[in-house]
Amino acid sequence: MKLSLLPLALGGLTIGITEFVIMGLLPDIASDLNISIPTAGHLIAAYAIGVVVGAPTLVIAGRNMPPKKMLLAMAAMLTIFNALSIVAPGYNLLLVSRFLSGLPHGAFFGVGAVVASRLADKGKEAQSVAMMFSGLTVANVVGVPLGTFVGHNFSWRYTFVIIALIGLITFVSLIMYLPKMEAGKKVDVKSQLVFFSKVEAWLVIFITAIGCGGLFCWISYIAKLLTDISHFDEESVPYILMVAGVGMVVGNLLGARLADRFSASHSVLAILIAIGVILTGVYFFSGNQYASLVLVFLTGLTSFALIAPVQTMMIQTAKGAEMIASAAIQASFNIGNALGAFLGGLPLVYGYNYASPNLVGVAMALLGAVITVVFIKTAKGNLVPLTAEEKAMMH
Repeated sequence: MKLSLLPLALGGLTIGITEFVIMGLLPDIASDLNISIPTAGHLIAAYAIGVVVGAPTLVIAGRNMPPKKMLLAMAAMLTIFNALSIVAPGYNLLLVSRFLSGLPHGAFFGVGAVVASRLADKGKEAQSVAMMFSGLTVANVVGVPLGTFVGHNFSWRYTFVIIALIGLITFVSLIMYLPKMEAGKKVDVKSQLVFFSKVEAWLVIFITAIGCGGLFCWISYIAKLLTDISHFDEESVPYILMVAGVGMVVGNLLGARLADRFSASHSVLAILIAIGVILTGVYFFSGNQYASLVLVFLTGLTSFALIAPVQTMMIQTAKGAEMIASAAIQASFNIGNALGAFLGGLPLVYGYNYASPNLVGVAMALLGAVITVVFIKTAKGNLVPLTAEEKAMMH
């Protein structure tokens, strides 16, 4: 790996742990702050709303800034706002810090993908961008389980100490290793906003937000699902999250293959139906520990297999407005994050068990499949195949 790509991978690691570790820490935070698990689940939604607000706002605001300066600003925000979670005395400030931590998420990945492709050797743009997203892979396989282990055995605040330290290392490495680059050609905001006049664009946003909500109905309450329904002990949860992380890695690779070999929209349709089937299995069979482990792997796999085909659909609808489409991708995924955490928590509020959020996830995944069918009929013949450079950006 080129040393200049290291800061981007570290940024991906910071963001990945920040977004996903909270799911494993909900019982610890709820106990420490004397709040219910569904109330603690709002911390997941707060981060997601931060991404939704920050992705388009910061991408547009910094559209003409030099990339290194923009990335340094995003890394500083990640570090400071995660550090705020360490000292938050109560739930309200922690909620605010989670919202603020989400703001730089989309902008970092959007600008980082551009920088990674510009740093790449000719013909290796996809590999270069993939190196940045390798930080997310490490986060799901190692960072999130480690953060959960620290939270369970010491304090959830120490987990945010680790995240803030990685954010600080990201900031320093950006200064040291990322070369200065000139800002790209000036971008007209009005030309970007035309993207939102397309029916196909809104359909992809709805597919992503609603379909991905199924994942977050499951993963938002996974710690209590594993302990209360599958009857694993708390010490096992970090290791089981590693199984989910491996599934996500495999699913991400599988989704990229599907996006390259088949129609993106038909791939999304098949994956959403598969998510619905597997979440049904989670509801009925998580009482068996062996079945639960298999389902954890399969749910992680299918949920992350969705990413590349959905990104392909979004980019295909965004000719001439790729910048705002990139922000819309991040925002849409995190609308799903917020919806899944909130809607998945409703059955818990009414006294149902920790398997019940998965039925909400089934409904969301299948509704996403229905919208995908509408997209297929609406967009037939209107989509342009991706260029090699666009495929690189997608990965």
